[in-house]
Amino acid sequence: MFIPRRILFEKNTLDYEIGKNIYGYFKDDKRVEIINLSNNKIKENIPGDDVFTFYREGKNTLVVGKKRGMKFQSCKPSAHYQLPLLSGCTGQCEYCYLNTNMGDKPYMRINVNIDDILFNAQKYIDERLPEETIFEGSATSDPVPVEPYSNSLKQTIIFFSNNENGRFRFVTKYTDIDTLLDLNHKGRTEIRFTLNTNKIIKNFENKTPSMEKRIDACKKVINSEYPTGFIIAPVFLYNEWKEEYKNLLLSLKNNLPEKTAYPITFEVISHRYTSRAKNVILEAFPKTTLPMNDDERTFKYGQFGYGKYLYNKEKITEIKDFFNSEINTYFKDAIIKYII
Repeated sequence: MFIPRRILFEKNTLDYEIGKNIYGYFKDDKRVEIINLSNNKIKENIPGDDVFTFYREGKNTLVVGKKRGMKFQSCKPSAHYQLPLLSGCTGQCEYCYLNTNMGDKPYMRINVNIDDILFNAQKYIDERLPEETIFEGSATSDPVPVEPYSNSLKQTIIFFSNNENGRFRFVTKYTDIDTLLDLNHKGRTEIRFTLNTNKIIKNFENKTPSMEKRIDACKKVINSEYPTGFIIAPVFLYNEWKEEYKNLLLSLKNNLPEKTAYPITFEVISHRYTSRAKNVILEAFPKTTLPMNDDERTFKYGQFGYGKYLYNKEKITEIKDFFNSEINTYFKDAIIKYII
């Protein structure tokens, strides 16, 4: 669970249930500075005159705010739309795309007006009837570390459990999921866990739980009969990559329950980066050993109009062949949603 160094409450957020709950949870905690903002200027209340310091102080900051604009962003290939419950992440993964998307906003932010957000989600669902509409809850965040005191996921899971044409999914590296286990979710929420090899977790996924702890949390989710999946990402190619990703899949096979209420899903994403991301990463992590040599990658424009450096076509094919073979070997009934 995330214990912030400081909490910034934007104006009027204490009028909402989530705001009140967070304040009540932390008001007597001497480790946490509580700041009630009068002008909603976030950066002025986070120390740090350079990217290196501001990033780390931001990662120890929780902002309690309101979602204002209600236009939901698309979220291919994961879902139809993003569901903007939160933004930011408490982890410090060096490769994370949020280092670009939220480079100047490294803090965790919770939106208290969840009723407005879910009301708007219903509008999107109604527009696509009779088709199902899928919402991604972690496109710009990992919502789990703040769930014990925000209950944002709990409220959202209950909302979708009563909605035949809506589906909700989110992904996490974290393990604070106990408050979700007894909910009557009706199979309409899918919980996924991001996994990687121990080498990648140790070298690049700072401030995150071990692979073993993530698998333990996943077992709880499966036993609560949630649709469950794994995102293996980002896949890095290094000397022992095939052996270590194979060991990861074997560990999953050996530790997960034999019977699941729903087929396990897999999404596999190879490492890629933008020039902007590279620059931000080098400022925030000047000693990083991330493999970001442009000459060893293929440059390709993406769906949002900016370019990324990817592994070349031959290596992507090798990744696809490897994971298709290994996943189908160990998980006979699994669904591979995509390998990119």
